Amino acid sequence: MFPVARAALGLTARGIRHTTVRQAHRKYEPDFHDKYGNLVLLGGAVVFSAIWGYVFTQAGIEWGLSPVGRVTPKEWRE
Repeated sequence: MFPVARAALGLTARGIRHTTVRQAHRKYEPDFHDKYGNLVLLGGAVVFSAIWGYVFTQAGIEWGLSPVGRVTPKEWRE
């Protein structure tokens, strides 16, 4: 292994060890995602379902019907 690569790996490993030791002495405090993550995800799923439920049932959109036979060409004007 090249000396530069060996030194880089040594620095990386030392940095990782230093970070883990530093974090081990700190008490874990839940952040926003720990506190409200599931609630936000559930709320988003409810809103998503409600909007698409409305679109499918109330918007009056005809889904996937072919225009063949219903669309006729107009007369050519010169």
